[in-house]
Amino acid sequence: MGSQLHIFLFPFLADGHIVPIVDMAKLFASRGIKITILTTPLSSISISKSLHNFNSQIQLLLLDLPSSEAGLPGACENADSILTPALFFKFISAMDLLRPQLEHALMEHRPHCLVADMFFPWANEVASKFGTPTLIFHGFSFFALSASELISIHQPHDHVSSDTHPFLIPHLPGDIKLTKMQLPTFPHGNTLSDVSNFFAKIKQSESDCYGMVVNSFYELEAEYADCYRNVLGRKAWHIGPLSLCNKETQEKAQRGRESAIDEQECMKWLDSKKPNSVVYVCFGSMVKFNSDQLMEIAIGLEASGQEFIWVVRKGKEEEEEEGQNWSSEGFEQRTEGKGMIIRGWAPQVLILDHPAVGGFVTHCGWNSTLEGVTAGAPMVTWPVAAEQFYNEKLVSEVLKIGVPIGVEKWVMISGDFVRREAVEKGIRRVMEGEEAEEMRNRAKELANMARMAVAENGSSYSDLDALINELKSLTV
Repeated sequence: MGSQLHIFLFPFLADGHIVPIVDMAKLFASRGIKITILTTPLSSISISKSLHNFNSQIQLLLLDLPSSEAGLPGACENADSILTPALFFKFISAMDLLRPQLEHALMEHRPHCLVADMFFPWANEVASKFGTPTLIFHGFSFFALSASELISIHQPHDHVSSDTHPFLIPHLPGDIKLTKMQLPTFPHGNTLSDVSNFFAKIKQSESDCYGMVVNSFYELEAEYADCYRNVLGRKAWHIGPLSLCNKETQEKAQRGRESAIDEQECMKWLDSKKPNSVVYVCFGSMVKFNSDQLMEIAIGLEASGQEFIWVVRKGKEEEEEEGQNWSSEGFEQRTEGKGMIIRGWAPQVLILDHPAVGGFVTHCGWNSTLEGVTAGAPMVTWPVAAEQFYNEKLVSEVLKIGVPIGVEKWVMISGDFVRREAVEKGIRRVMEGEEAEEMRNRAKELANMARMAVAENGSSYSDLDALINELKSLTV
């Protein structure tokens, strides 16, 4: 079939975007495709470690993000270090500074395809100069892609009497209802016009690009994959769950940043626990709860009586700087042996896959949601921002493998406040009794389907084949 297929992968500079793209790189490389990941020097450190046995097939091409030119704090190369929404949108705008470097790289290396993150809506325009087809990667579910597109087309939120009045998402299977407060703030004009313009550019790039790659599998959300492709007419391939390309313990442990805990120590602790007895609590790489909210989680967690692993993004130094230590009430001493607190990055897939883990409290980011599905863990859903309220609906109402904690509004980064009683109740519902057992059984069935989807001749395996063959046909 002529020369080896060469694909450029261009992830947005945030861990939640980099991790699935690196998994995708491994997946493509395992099919004999030459891969180049475009990133910055800082992000390249964790990417190199994550590549494990693929270093010879996957190259890194380093781009320079001039922070000072963008008006960003020095050495700001990752969105996860950003503390305010205003700075986050400034960071997104700064991505434009990578445009000439992408153009130069495409001209020099002439890849057969570019897979670009949604936050680079200009990438398709740049690639089209060289006749390079662009695939966009959102890192969203088909459910979220379909829901947001249908809301954008029909604007049902414009016809409700209040921000808390539910509206039906038109033409979306399953009679799904949301409120205005659960929508991202930009579709209904509550933020700056340049933010709205940016998201309009993303929508435009979806229409103009060659197609989309989706980290999902057909059996999980068949109706929504059909809706997105057939009703909305989008060209898209499902090639997930991408996390399943990591088979060895070491690979799972080395996804993303360096873990804040010795994974062997963590596994040893889990080995000492009974099956389905531990609840895992983690809110992704961007959510930043204040000390009051952390205190409510701590009290609710303790009251639930469950054994737990809790990932807290705040370091002790940050807490001391704020003069607020949510754990100073002796929580860590009282729960010693019963609970494990990880401050910083956790080897999430490794933890979720352990038989001792029986439930997952999650912010419903799609990476985490899909990793929860793949591990067969019922979920307590606690959406914060982005498309997470859509994922909550999929988990709790469509798949019926989770219970909402009761969050009512979209609050970027800091989240809506949740009280201890809701934390305790949510955890008990996924860990104890008949309802928990039914959810766990459904979740385990989906976990089996996920593994079958990526196995030879499975739905995702076959869709990836179809994508590769189509890209090869374009090079002839």
